[in-house]
Amino acid sequence: MSKQPHTNSRRRQLVLGTGAAALAAGTPLGAFAQAAGRIKIGYVSPQTGPLAPFGEADKFVLGGINSALKNGLTIGGRKYAVQIVVRDSQSNPNRAGEVAGELILKEKVDLMVVASTPETTNPVSDQCELNGVPCISTVAPWQPWYIGRQANPAGGPPAWKPFDWTYHFFWGLEDIIAVFTNMWNSLPSNKSIGGLFPNDGDGNAWGDKVVGFPPVLEKMGYKLTDPGRYQNLTQDFSAQIAAFKKANAEIVTGVVIPPDFKTFWTQAAQQGYKPKIVSVGKALLFPPAIEALGDLGDGLTTEVWWSPSHPFKSSLTGASAQKFAAAYEAATKKQWTQPIGFVHALFEVAVDALKRSGDPAKKAAVRDAIAASKLNTIVGPIAWSGVPFKNVAKTPLVGGQWVKGKKRKYELVIVNNETAKNIPTQARIKSL
Repeated sequence: MSKQPHTNSRRRQLVLGTGAAALAAGTPLGAFAQAAGRIKIGYVSPQTGPLAPFGEADKFVLGGINSALKNGLTIGGRKYAVQIVVRDSQSNPNRAGEVAGELILKEKVDLMVVASTPETTNPVSDQCELNGVPCISTVAPWQPWYIGRQANPAGGPPAWKPFDWTYHFFWGLEDIIAVFTNMWNSLPSNKSIGGLFPNDGDGNAWGDKVVGFPPVLEKMGYKLTDPGRYQNLTQDFSAQIAAFKKANAEIVTGVVIPPDFKTFWTQAAQQGYKPKIVSVGKALLFPPAIEALGDLGDGLTTEVWWSPSHPFKSSLTGASAQKFAAAYEAATKKQWTQPIGFVHALFEVAVDALKRSGDPAKKAAVRDAIAASKLNTIVGPIAWSGVPFKNVAKTPLVGGQWVKGKKRKYELVIVNNETAKNIPTQARIKSL
């Protein structure tokens, strides 16, 4: 395994939990002097690179988790200190797999948690599956995580085999297709859609002709124009724009990284392409990406997996989604962002499973406790019930639109909740 490019100081900053790093974070020495054992949790996310917006809130979330765990955990009558060892995937799948291997083989983590896009979740999960380490992942649709990791992904059930050590919670393509089409159906259009699907885990899944958008949209009477896969960080979307204009596509959808959507949307305006509805995953999740578009950000729509108005609270701290988002904004002076809820929920599930394991040193016991989870979290109920698969638990999804805000340049408001009625809407969707 290659040497990691972290300096000693950087490594100290990334290890949050017991010891010197914990003391620097304000953890009382007595909490660890009295502990009879130590639990190590590994955490991998994209903190730098083009996917960095997904990891932007990690420091805040981990600070809260460490505060909640400052007195350790009592499991099976024994007191344990908890250490969280963090690694940056640098938005690179190879790097994600490499640091996961380091956490498993060098740091000897008892449990792995990982978040944000298949480029991060899949290689980390694969390393855990290979080495027999329990792993919880999130923030990637379940299809690219579950199907994308199969030896024969095109084979379909029963060729798809369940995993032994890796468990995932999030929504699926069927949910985002329902959310997007619910929004589109509420506005007048010619049902002609332009698809932006990159050559990556998400793009290949979304654009798949068997499990992705194309077959569902066709059945619903939509016409999808898919110019083919493009490489992330492309600088010229003229071919896609020309294809969409030729098809008179009044709707644009896809799953695009933030810098690529800015390039596409800026060039679309320059070339006179003006669709009525744009619903894009990934790129339109984050406030800075929308603000970077200037006036072109108004009215864009996306999926909403978590927001301050979600009616859930943390099992660790008791904080509601609204209070948690407000705390983030007060501490960082930044607008709330969706990943904070799911990263927090990762550790909610992890802590709950560890407490129920009886012995965190027994990896199979931790794995079995994860599989038996039935927990109400800040992102909603999480339980691996076998639907749609043993290793997948689904969370709710609604539709949102960016509108001019009162406190911020743009605010993300929920405009469609047909798929999750318990999450309230805040406005009616409007055309661009």
